[in-house]
Amino acid sequence: MEKKFIIRTGRPLLALLFVTAFLSAFSNENQEPSTDGGGGVVKTGWTFGALPAISYNSDLGFQYGALINLYYFGDGTTYPKYMHSLYGEVSRYTKGSGINRMFYDSEYLIPGIRITSDLSLLTEKALDFYGFNGYEAPYHAAFEDEEDPDYISRMFYRHDRQMFRFTTDFQGGIIGREFRWIAGFGLLHNRVGPVDVQSLNEGKDEVDKLPEVPGLYDKYVEWGLIGEEEKDGGWTNHLKLGLVYDTRDFEPHPMRGVWSEVVLFVAPAFLGNGDFGYTKLSATHRQYFTLVEDKLSLAYRVNYQGTLGGTVPFYMQPYMISSFSASSNTDGLGGSKTVRGMLRNRVVGDAFVFGNAELRWKFLSTVLFNQDIYLAMNAFLDAGQVVGKIDLPVLLGADRPIIPERLAPGQEEEGLHTTVGAGLKVVMNRNFIVSADFGKALDERDGGSGLYIGLNFLF
Repeated sequence: MEKKFIIRTGRPLLALLFVTAFLSAFSNENQEPSTDGGGGVVKTGWTFGALPAISYNSDLGFQYGALINLYYFGDGTTYPKYMHSLYGEVSRYTKGSGINRMFYDSEYLIPGIRITSDLSLLTEKALDFYGFNGYEAPYHAAFEDEEDPDYISRMFYRHDRQMFRFTTDFQGGIIGREFRWIAGFGLLHNRVGPVDVQSLNEGKDEVDKLPEVPGLYDKYVEWGLIGEEEKDGGWTNHLKLGLVYDTRDFEPHPMRGVWSEVVLFVAPAFLGNGDFGYTKLSATHRQYFTLVEDKLSLAYRVNYQGTLGGTVPFYMQPYMISSFSASSNTDGLGGSKTVRGMLRNRVVGDAFVFGNAELRWKFLSTVLFNQDIYLAMNAFLDAGQVVGKIDLPVLLGADRPIIPERLAPGQEEEGLHTTVGAGLKVVMNRNFIVSADFGKALDERDGGSGLYIGLNFLF
């Protein structure tokens, strides 16, 4: 079987563009010589980095837009730690998909309390959907391959989703800065439906048009595997409570320390969640080791996320829970933020584990265009697996749907999903990190490979 190379990113696909845009980012001229002997500069006042969002997808159209990250360093005494960070992104595909996002992070707005707040509207005309419980949901790349006799549609494993998200989290010290409590709240609304094939076909030649056939999401609704009360989406208004232990030496690129957390995600029915009241638990441990001082480090992350009680709608099962996330993408296992190189949302379950191990090498540091710049490379191994299955309804008698054998859940046993890969990071003023990662799945049932261009180290 021919393996596909898949670019999974809403960021620029023109690699040279992201480097030149990064290096041409402006900041104010307020700076002092470095006092750490590193030959860099100490930034003061405001500085920013910016990137264009330019790409093309034959089904979604042209992507256009930009992102910007503003940092405030005050008089420079906290550098390289910023006092305030404000991130904004607006990008669109001409066929309707888009990202609209503002994100704020500061430990100085409220003395002694860290506040992070996110306001986003994310529209996806073709969100990945492969079923439930990992390998128990069969994936056939041929269904998406126009050259294969078994071709159904390039949108067969997709559905439409619009997500509105407003979250605000607070963190405060229990013992010093390292041991902290976390509390927060969020308003989430998902609107879900089939892919709007007619809209995606507008302006296409007849030979390039998508066939108007049911996708896997439509079939799961037809078979009763996705219930009528959840198939269109709904509200998930929630509270967040947890504990964090954090000894990282520097958040954007730690060289030593640990970052561990336990977070409860509580979405009770009385907050307007209808029949879907539930509680989930997420536990994460991250650790960083210096192998060569200020040059080479080893980092790893392990996570467990599972349902403690209640009924979770299908569209919230992939939602990743954490104490802090600067990413617009909070979807589940597979893709740029969890298991790189695997199809996005390939692994969806009621409980899952995943891990990442990464070598990070800072190989070049310099001052360029009055900016403190360094380059780094990373090599990684990612893996994940469902450890608690989503219960699928058993339909009996005349109500039992006819499910083709090739699509029927439970044909194979779930197992470990593994990928390997490498990446390049370009870092300005120690905080603005442009990232390119390439990952490859080791099992064709998880897809082929993926290239991800975005911001920041994975963890």
